[in-house]
Amino acid sequence: MREKRELNVAMLQQTNEPGQEVKAEMRQRRKRGLIRRLAAFGIMAVTCIAIMASALVSQSIAINKKLEEKKQLETKLENLKEEEKDLKAEIIKLKDEEYITKLARKDYFLSDEGEVIFNIPGNEQ
Repeated sequence: MREKRELNVAMLQQTNEPGQEVKAEMRQRRKRGLIRRLAAFGIMAVTCIAIMASALVSQSIAINKKLEEKKQLETKLENLKEEEKDLKAEIIKLKDEEYITKLARKDYFLSDEGEVIFNIPGNEQ
């Protein structure tokens, strides 16, 4: 039968040097520390972005309100300018003697001596 042959292979022994375990533990600590720092930085970055986005949204809302208010005020200004123009025309008319006489006859039923005024409904002149 076959004979067993012996091999001259040296067995490697695992040598656990005292420094190797410490180095592995230090690597693990550094890795954990790095992960913690990155997580903290990420949380701070997300918080800053959220604060900036919130400020941007609130400013956008405020700008939209101001633009709407500006439109309303511009419309009001146009109306007031139109009213001013009408009032200036009324002032010019009130300086005219004939207009005042006509207005007094129509609104206050004033008449000359011996004159009788009849107000007929529906006949506005």
